[in-house]
Amino acid sequence: MHLSSDEVIFWQHGFFKLNLTILTTWGLMLVLTVVSRLVTKRLTDGMRISRAQSVLEVIVTMTSKQIEEVGLAHPEKYLGFLGTLFLFVSFSNLCEIFPGYEPPTGSLSTTAGLAICVFIAVPAFGIMESGLKPYLASYLKPTLLMLPFNIIGELSRTLALAVRLFGNIMSGSMVIAILLTVTPFIFPVLMNLLDLLTGLVQAYIFTILATVYIAAATRAREEA
Repeated sequence: MHLSSDEVIFWQHGFFKLNLTILTTWGLMLVLTVVSRLVTKRLTDGMRISRAQSVLEVIVTMTSKQIEEVGLAHPEKYLGFLGTLFLFVSFSNLCEIFPGYEPPTGSLSTTAGLAICVFIAVPAFGIMESGLKPYLASYLKPTLLMLPFNIIGELSRTLALAVRLFGNIMSGSMVIAILLTVTPFIFPVLMNLLDLLTGLVQAYIFTILATVYIAAATRAREEA
């Protein structure tokens, strides 16, 4: 039994490795890209729409409302980034229904990569919304002495995002694996359903936290 899919290595040359985490991550991205292309290929604004478009519109509308409720007045600006985060994390966790599959979100390297994306997106959205000077000035509030603490706060919440998602997914997978080994005929279906629910909750929490961080960054103009 291994703790992470990083330990399953298919090919290695010096520093470079092709492990299960990389393989599943790129596989998921490919599947999501193809599915997105197929779903959006025949979109129409007419009276008659397909069932796939109806479901897509419901998902987009609900996601936009959730983003707006967090505090972002124009959710369409952030829908692409935040929606992609949620889709990737949730789809990654939901695929655990397939035998032998290990979610890449159970690897610290994947969750760290997602957290770094959020770390870059927060100042990027903040600067686009407020301007460079007001955004940088927000690090000096309420006094200049707070500058190092604000910087440390940015770095620590990025680390917290990565570790939280990694810890929850990895620990959940390990607990289920242990229970299925001890009682393989009693709990399999129930525990798998619980694991899927946990995966969706973790995807929601990760996306909401990213939304909150972006909302805080874009308030620099309002507070200036």
